Amino acid sequence: MENQYIIKGGTPLCGEVTIGGAKNAALGILAAAIMTDETVLIDNLPDVRDINVLLEAIRGIGATVERINPHTVKINGSTINDVTIDYDSIRKIRASYYLLGALLGKYNKADVALPGGCDIGSRPIDQHLKGFRALGATVNIEYGMINTFADKLVGKHIYLDVVSVGATINIMLAACMAEGRTVIENAAKEPHIVDVASFLNSMGANIKGAGTDKIRISGVSRLHSSEYSIIPDQIEAGTFMVAAAATKGDVLIKNVIPRHLEAISGKLTEIGVSVEEFDDAVRVSSNSRLCHTQIKTLPYPGFPTDMQPQIATLLALSSGTSTVTESIFENRFKYVDELSRMGTSIKVEGNVAIIEGVDSLTGASITAPDLRAGAALVIAGLVADGYTTIDSIHYIERGYENFEGKMTALGAYMQKIPVDDERAVQKFKLKVS
Repeated sequence: MENQYIIKGGTPLCGEVTIGGAKNAALGILAAAIMTDETVLIDNLPDVRDINVLLEAIRGIGATVERINPHTVKINGSTINDVTIDYDSIRKIRASYYLLGALLGKYNKADVALPGGCDIGSRPIDQHLKGFRALGATVNIEYGMINTFADKLVGKHIYLDVVSVGATINIMLAACMAEGRTVIENAAKEPHIVDVASFLNSMGANIKGAGTDKIRISGVSRLHSSEYSIIPDQIEAGTFMVAAAATKGDVLIKNVIPRHLEAISGKLTEIGVSVEEFDDAVRVSSNSRLCHTQIKTLPYPGFPTDMQPQIATLLALSSGTSTVTESIFENRFKYVDELSRMGTSIKVEGNVAIIEGVDSLTGASITAPDLRAGAALVIAGLVADGYTTIDSIHYIERGYENFEGKMTALGAYMQKIPVDDERAVQKFKLKVS
């Protein structure tokens, strides 16, 4: 049954919200967990669709997966009996390709279906394959599958032509049990790369330099059991920061690493939002009209592409003319048409959105085109006059756990209802009026 969100806007968000584990770190860490034949315990796992699909894939190749609770899992890779991963659900998530690096690193062989994910632009995996080949693997793509095998993997000096988070993690997975020393130059520096490296090191890998553009890996012969807690999700945190600012609210966002949020905090402060940092929390509040700014998405520590739709929605309600330049994905402005139905004034020229701030938005029936754009449309709905319904929320649920629950706990009028359920709509309207 397809669901939608219904939102009545105009209420400031107030209170406290606790951020879950980082989806993008968790995907790499779950793949890494199968590389030992001992039991690994992972907690602070986000309970979102992408994670559940990956766990099913890991179970599907024979690994033992024990879900202790929604946020904790035990994995044992000693029972793996297959290195082929090919079925419909795995094609829907981008991070299926981490199983390539993990299986290739452990068994010198892997066959994985070409990955899907949100349609936000071309995300080639040529750098991943370049890395595998450099380590000595043969890689072929045929019939929608990536087939890779090697007699043995041997460490190598690898220079990435473009900064790629996925390729950095995948090469790190493949190289941590290769013979000798691997150096990854022009590596991505995102917090979740540091987290995957820390997890591998907790299992006995020898990885240095994660978080810088040069990662050095000395191969080890085996990995062992570990207990590990995933870092908080910087994008979920950033989304609630923007939602607090947009609704003129006051929200304490808990279980975060403020250092990971600096690019977001800096821009919010610049346009007039109050951001107060604590050890593991940030408090975001706003009570006046915000001003305009220029934003360009860049690899970490720059402004994250995954926060671009949310901040653009906030700037659409700020005074003056702002520009948002998308330098990572070329297809990331698909939400602009949906926002225009709510009264925004945004013009897209190439990879730049020119945003004329408006005083207010009005509710409309809109559709989420992808994960982060969906979150941005929810923020627009929380601000708009009247009622907003958002379809295709399965995208949003790929990366946000209990989004409507966390929003309503902050005072939002928001509910998940079946699509085209007129009775549920009337019930909601009665309740909130």
